[in-house]
Formats: sequence, structure tokens, C-alpha cells
Amino acid sequence: MTLVHKYVEGAPDAPVLLLLHGTGGSPDDLLGLARELAPGAATLAPAGPVSEHGAARWFRRLEEGVFDHEDVVKRAHELADFVVEARTKYGFGDRRLVAVGFSNGANIAAAVALLRPEVVREAALFAAMSPVPDPPSHDLSASRIFLANGEHDPMAPLASTGELIRLLRERGADVVTDRHPGGHQVTVDGVRAAAKWLAP
Repeated sequence: MTLVHKYVEGAPDAPVLLLLHGTGGSPDDLLGLARELAPGAATLAPAGPVSEHGAARWFRRLEEGVFDHEDVVKRAHELADFVVEARTKYGFGDRRLVAVGFSNGANIAAAVALLRPEVVREAALFAAMSPVPDPPSHDLSASRIFLANGEHDPMAPLASTGELIRLLRERGADVVTDRHPGGHQVTVDGVRAAAKWLAP
């Protein structure tokens, strides 16, 4: 699976960060965040392949907050296949890979973590919600997931975020959560908490 993307090599002992932008974003959107989370990390930043009125997304939605779940599953597998190919293409082999996503990018990262845990075992998710209603019961005991969410986020309501946390924990994932009083955003404190979680 080929996606338009940018890859920037990093220090060999640093992780590779898979950067997944939000709706209407681009591969450059999370580069600053990546530098704050893990200075020296390599970055693999694809572009969302779905267009919604010209805005790049990772999967279709039927309306605001209502996902096309079949498309979520299809696109999650496409993204997972892209990551597998990129490991060989760019030679980062068995190096640690951490998905970092915001909003729609966090949702597709969560979907890959649930559907293809052998590809994404670690993810830092900002403003994520549950992407698929009934994921398979994969063993996620080797998975680590960080979630930062706003208590007043109309785009990623806490009830749906709580459902995602339940699905992950039921399957054995190690889940760390960070809540802030704001809305649909990445906060300074959230980034600090994610960086601490990500550090070896």
C-alpha cells in the first residue's frame, strides 16, 4: 500500500514516530509535536488518503461524529500494510515504532492498534474516540497506549473515549490517560505527559 508521505531519518537508538494528522491536515502538521515528544526520533508522516470536500482524512464519515466503520477497517489495514512496507523500504526494521495521532489521525491509529497490534503496539493519541464498535479480541498485552483528551471536547466526547479505553483494557493493553479541562486540542501539559510516557 503506497501513501503519499515524508520520512525523515533519526538517531538509530531513537524510536520511529508514525505521525497521523487530523482532518484537513498534512504530513508536516505534527513535526513540531514529534520534536517535543522524542527529540532525535525518525518520523514517518503519511497523508490521509480520503478527501472530504478537499480536506484530507484517514477514513470516511457519514456525518459529524458518525464513522463509516467498514471504511475505518479497510483504511486501518491499508495504513498497517503501508507501515510494514516502510519498515523494509527505509530500513528501520525492528526499531521501536510509536504512532502519534491527533483527532482523525488518533482515531485511525487506535483502529490499527486494535486491528493490527503486530504493526502498532504503542500509540500516543490526542483527542481520540472509539473508531470501531466491535473489534476482534486480539491479545493486546504487549501494547501501550497513551490518551490525552479534553473534558469538554464536542468532537471526541468522553463517553466514546471511555469506550475506546474499555476495549483496549479488556484486551490487555497498558493504557495511560491524561485529561485536561479544554476541548478539541493538544495541550502543553498533555504533550509533557506523553513525552514522559514515551521516554524509555
